[in-house]
Amino acid sequence: MAKKERYVKDDHELKQHMLSLALADAELYTGEEKPPLTGDTLEKIANEYILAEAVIERMSQMIDSNVMHALLRQPDVDLSSEQAAIDSAIRLASRVKDIEFVAEYDDVHERYRLKIMRMSHGNVLTSYLDNDFVESGDYAQIQKTAQVFEGLLSHGAYIQRGERKQSVSEFKQALEWMLEEAKKGVNVQRYKGLGEMNPSQLWETTMDPQNRRLLRAQIEDSILTDEIFTTLMGDVVEPRRAFIEKNALRATNIDI
Repeated sequence: MAKKERYVKDDHELKQHMLSLALADAELYTGEEKPPLTGDTLEKIANEYILAEAVIERMSQMIDSNVMHALLRQPDVDLSSEQAAIDSAIRLASRVKDIEFVAEYDDVHERYRLKIMRMSHGNVLTSYLDNDFVESGDYAQIQKTAQVFEGLLSHGAYIQRGERKQSVSEFKQALEWMLEEAKKGVNVQRYKGLGEMNPSQLWETTMDPQNRRLLRAQIEDSILTDEIFTTLMGDVVEPRRAFIEKNALRATNIDI
């Protein structure tokens, strides 16, 4: 089968394009003798899961991603009292391997939190689950997504595209399988600059007035901008290192 050719402008558009290909003709059978989920219904479920995964990816700089995935399966953290925090720590410890959970009292904020400790290359990586997270919109999204997938798949569930199918026990497996199947029909290429593209690619991704996007960069504080530029591009190392360490957790969409 000939591979389809389409140009996309950035990683977000690439992910959306791959998702649309993955969902095409896909059927999710949630259990034995159950009708399949297809089309718009399957797309809504997939987008709900992708929203939760985006939260997990963003929060993984502060909270262990394995813990976040455990919460996606069962978001049941309660920090309202010492005993509730201890019970939450026990529940999480039973679902996540090689991670230690300790319920502790935060003297600064005068409330309980969960201390998360995981060994990595001989070092203890520490993070926390606290009320700021439990009361956040991110946790609300995790809870919302968990409700969508609670009891969705049962014994005998599988995903199918055409003649190919795969047994699944959770939706993540189904989505990953669909994306892998979709990749068989596309060839992904990356370009570092516009000059590397041929004319047809340049037109579709950048020059076509029907598709292009124009963004205006506006400098509100020229002095501050100059200071940041000097810090990052200057010859003095220590201010640059301090800036990166201070803002590292805020950084997203970095192409390394």
